[in-house]
Amino acid sequence: MIMENKIELLMPAGDLTKLKVALLYGADAVFIGGVKFSLRAKASNFTIENIAEGVKFAHQLNKKVYVTVNIIPHVDDLEKIEEYLLALDGINVDAIIVSSLYIISLVNKLHLSLKAHVSTQVSSLNHEVANFYQEMNCPRVVLARECTLDEIKKIKRNSNCELEVFIQGGLCSSYSGKCTLSNYFVDRDANRGGCAHSCRWDYFLYQNDQLVSDKVFKIASKDLLGIDHVKDLIEIGVSSLKVEGRMKSVNYVAIVARTYRKIIDAIYDNTLTEEMLINAKNELKKIESRPLCEGFLNKNGVSNFEQIYDNESKMVNKSYLGYISSVNDDIACIVRKNDLVLNDTIEVYCYDQEPYQITINKMWDKNGEVSIANKTENDIYIQLKNAKPYYILRKN
Repeated sequence: MIMENKIELLMPAGDLTKLKVALLYGADAVFIGGVKFSLRAKASNFTIENIAEGVKFAHQLNKKVYVTVNIIPHVDDLEKIEEYLLALDGINVDAIIVSSLYIISLVNKLHLSLKAHVSTQVSSLNHEVANFYQEMNCPRVVLARECTLDEIKKIKRNSNCELEVFIQGGLCSSYSGKCTLSNYFVDRDANRGGCAHSCRWDYFLYQNDQLVSDKVFKIASKDLLGIDHVKDLIEIGVSSLKVEGRMKSVNYVAIVARTYRKIIDAIYDNTLTEEMLINAKNELKKIESRPLCEGFLNKNGVSNFEQIYDNESKMVNKSYLGYISSVNDDIACIVRKNDLVLNDTIEVYCYDQEPYQITINKMWDKNGEVSIANKTENDIYIQLKNAKPYYILRKN
């Protein structure tokens, strides 16, 4: 498959480490949030100085950085937005992701070099909306997750606007994130960065103050896994495949980026096989995740079975051991995430070669040799030839 413009793989990054990991492992661009005006108040988030460093790193690799400025602003939020946009433009941010017409108007008024991409919060579900925003000088619209493949195809057929589509990650029980559960339960505004993920809490069903069932349930959806539809979206002419998850781990970012990178490249090279897709899905099952579904990308339609997950579902992933933060003379410093044990055989997951196995023959921290590393405050050191920073360690 030879096409003029290769589809973009857009990954989330909650901090500078994840930004670098995402780009090294195959992302063409990352989206990040600043300290203000972003919908992930509990992500690490970036200062202007952090963003500038991230942009410099990305541009050295000929890749891009988008910054979310996608709150639905109240009066108090308007202060310093203009100053913030000028600062982002000054450090060469490629685009901002917005949901407010006012912020779009500011980008035009200030004649900024950065572009305004329209957030999924706007619930863009048809070509007329896409064309409207294109007339507002927004070159790209992030489609609502509620769009089906047929709808995406019709939108693209009737609009020249770039389309960005979610391919992996969390789905929202509310419509495109327009949720007020957090406001009601804990006085936190999800549309200003305060989502408490109330849909993932445990609930009991009552009627007239009487307990109907003692079975605990949740009202959240499963997570999206759209890897089977990458080729469909490429053929439609979608410009960007977006992965949700600025709160996710380094491990999640690395594995998802590299897995989708391989599938995208194989599609363009005409080398994609069913076995590759099966291996990719197995790889994605190794990351921390809720149960998975195809969401609205499912050609057979969305069912309750696909969308609702039971109370036994867990996010825990103990196979992720840590990542390499630095290497000096074949000594790798490991930021540990789970227990490392002497004489264990583990896998090294890389961004520039296939995974390989090693046996931990010696391991030490700042106090000396250890047989088990389970203290979170200590960096761990192991001997590891040909290692590079940001390689991932995981159990076999």
